[in-house]
Amino acid sequence: MAAKSEVNHAWELVSERLSGWYEIGIKNFPNFVAALVIVVLFALAARWIARVISALVGKNVGNRAIVSLMSTLIRVIVVLTGVFIALGILNLDKTVTSLLAGAGVIGLALGFAFQDIAANFVSGILIAFRQPYRLDDIVEVEGFTGTVKRIDLRTTLLETFQGVEVYVPNQSMLTKPLQNISGTPRRRLDVEVGVSYGDDLRTVTDIITKSLETVTGRISDREVEVFFKEFGGSSINCDVRVWVHYKSHNTYLAARHDIIIRIKEAFDEQGITIPFPIRTLDFGIKGGERLTKPLSEALHPKNAEV
Repeated sequence: MAAKSEVNHAWELVSERLSGWYEIGIKNFPNFVAALVIVVLFALAARWIARVISALVGKNVGNRAIVSLMSTLIRVIVVLTGVFIALGILNLDKTVTSLLAGAGVIGLALGFAFQDIAANFVSGILIAFRQPYRLDDIVEVEGFTGTVKRIDLRTTLLETFQGVEVYVPNQSMLTKPLQNISGTPRRRLDVEVGVSYGDDLRTVTDIITKSLETVTGRISDREVEVFFKEFGGSSINCDVRVWVHYKSHNTYLAARHDIIIRIKEAFDEQGITIPFPIRTLDFGIKGGERLTKPLSEALHPKNAEV
């Protein structure tokens, strides 16, 4: 009997609680409907306002990252505004205060837990406004060289010259040394070449200079420079410097290709020698045989005697 009495008492408590919730639900049903309508309307308004802002800003700002950032922030702000208004309609003002306080604490905790993500996000915002590089620029960072294909708020997508996609964190793109190759339309091409010790170096300088005056893409107001730099093991080496217009990486490679061909053709025409390593082959364990006799006789002396 005692157990049955306890069960009945528990059921009465549950019934009273459910009845109270039912009465509150019926009483506040209009408020629930109004709050739901407010949230839906603000969600639709957020989407529409974001599209309008994107269209207006996109006409005046060419950076798609900035447009995407502004669109996302506006949508979040509008939706949160609708949620807080709906909570106010439901007389949950204390809940709103608790949510704001909790959001602050959660935001602080997430900031420590996801420092790298936050740093990349902030770096993406700074990149969007400062624009140290743009889409289709050729950049070099962290040992990777490639074309900028996409700029997100967290990463930048590079496509290397071999067609490999590399995702570089925006923090690295902002804080590490970065070369924007496309940002320098005038570049110097350096080519190293060696000539024989028997050639006249002044004549070599004149030959190289004249042969490169009409190189493809050469900047005419910068002179061709030839600087001898060292006495090598088999040649006297020099650096040839030519300034060219950098329109694309292919034009840069084409200019270097043209320079090498012109130097080789000019040297062949004037009889200038480009030395190359020479090796002496010694056949035999005990000093070998000199190659003044046929190779077959040097390799097989017994057969030669027969």
